Amino acid sequence: MEKEEDHQQEEEQVVNPWEVSAKEGGKIDYDKLIDKFGCQRLDQSFVDRVQRLTSRPPHVFLRRGVFFAHRDFNEILDAYERGDKFYLYTGRGPSSEALHLGHLIPFMFTKYLQDAFKVPLVIQLTDDEKCMWKNLSVEESQRLARENAKDIIACGFDISKTFIFSDFDYVGGTFYKNMVKVAKCVTYNKVVGIFGFTGEDHIGKVSFPPVQAVPSFPSSFPHLFSVKDDLRCLIPCAIDQDPYFRMTRDVAPRIGYQKPALIESLFFPALQGETGKMSASDPNSAIYVTDSAKDIKYKVNKHAFTGGQESIEKHRKYGANLEVDIPIKYLNFFLEDDAELEHIKKEYGAGCMLTGEVKKRLTEVLTELVERHRRARAAVTDEMVDAFMAVRPLPNMFD
Repeated sequence: MEKEEDHQQEEEQVVNPWEVSAKEGGKIDYDKLIDKFGCQRLDQSFVDRVQRLTSRPPHVFLRRGVFFAHRDFNEILDAYERGDKFYLYTGRGPSSEALHLGHLIPFMFTKYLQDAFKVPLVIQLTDDEKCMWKNLSVEESQRLARENAKDIIACGFDISKTFIFSDFDYVGGTFYKNMVKVAKCVTYNKVVGIFGFTGEDHIGKVSFPPVQAVPSFPSSFPHLFSVKDDLRCLIPCAIDQDPYFRMTRDVAPRIGYQKPALIESLFFPALQGETGKMSASDPNSAIYVTDSAKDIKYKVNKHAFTGGQESIEKHRKYGANLEVDIPIKYLNFFLEDDAELEHIKKEYGAGCMLTGEVKKRLTEVLTELVERHRRARAAVTDEMVDAFMAVRPLPNMFD
């Protein structure tokens, strides 16, 4: 019976590291996802506690529930309160030349965590994964990894606390030893159960999960954490990456490591609606960091799904359905001012504000964000990429 229900739920929505889609015409059910994955809701008490511990206002993504689920985040905060350190780990699969706004979310949030808790960060570029999944050549995957590194660096990470690495360049030594230890603990049946691999998938895919698992073990980075084997790791990521770390958390104690903690975000919805996440393969579903002001205005006006009514008369009478309105959802991510956001929601929901006005404000917010990112990225040189990716100690990483 349980299996039947699971199967039915599977049919309704698919969420894994390579595919995110809701039931036909529906939207992602995050409560179901939390139940299925076995993580916990991130409630207001965490937001208040982070503010108290860091003495700074919580990030907009935290206070508005964009990062909404966690595994053992409370333990990270307990350790921090005791004076113990931790490190951050996040990553990017470099499959496209330019990032879209959905790709920026974990990095914007990780930058806040790094600044607020004053901790080191490792960023994995899985050029090997994208080579295997996207049918890219090794050389093209490596090129895209460096291009994406420029966008990541443009988010403002502190070079004295940040190590960026690509798998093709870095995997070896203790990192590889940890991969082998993880691989020995996970049966083929287990990996099929977690990731849904089939007999048609090549063995590269089946063997990849340990590569993404082991950056959460400090000994994978002997140049950073040579005598800190018990250091905890916190992973900010979107919830579709959870399967990797369910596997990692299951294996970690068996090979003498601490379980990594996670803080997980909602998906950034496509312009066309909330049935999935923004996709790099459909240019009109996404706002890219390379889009011009004109592109952004066109995409928002032409493609952003709204909850406004079909005529002004009806809209004035019934107001907008904010539950399905993409401009409101995007403003929830990127409009910093809480009071202005509440005002827009109230006026738009009551029909006093029209769809065109909300889209105009969203266009302004996104254009400013993208322009700011573009300026920062233009200042990132190849030498800066080399510096962030150099295998080196970070003597001031906890200062």
